[in-house]
Amino acid sequence: MHLVPAERADRRTIDGHRVCDAIAAIGEPGHVRTWADRFSLLADPGRLALLLALDRAGPLAVSDLAVATGMNDPAVSQALRLLRAAAVVVGEKEGRVVRYRVVDPLVADLLKHCTADAD
Repeated sequence: MHLVPAERADRRTIDGHRVCDAIAAIGEPGHVRTWADRFSLLADPGRLALLLALDRAGPLAVSDLAVATGMNDPAVSQALRLLRAAAVVVGEKEGRVVRYRVVDPLVADLLKHCTADAD
């Protein structure tokens, strides 16, 4: 049980080698936190709908996303603000119009799994 932290070494285990495998699979707490944050962005149905629309249809403006998702413009803007802050999407300005697209490759890969059954 070489991977068990010292503060947990006195706890009883049933399958010590599997405990070490589990600890190795979990990895660094910071890495787990990063993935948890990424999943929390996808956990909101509105944000997930926006991301699916952007992933499938390409760059879209706020008003187009609002129509596509059934959300109102301010709700779309708020969700995009969170997604931009997390570096999941970027907005590219063309004149007075800003179109958003997914730029996080890991999120894009996850979105492909969300729609795999639809194909």
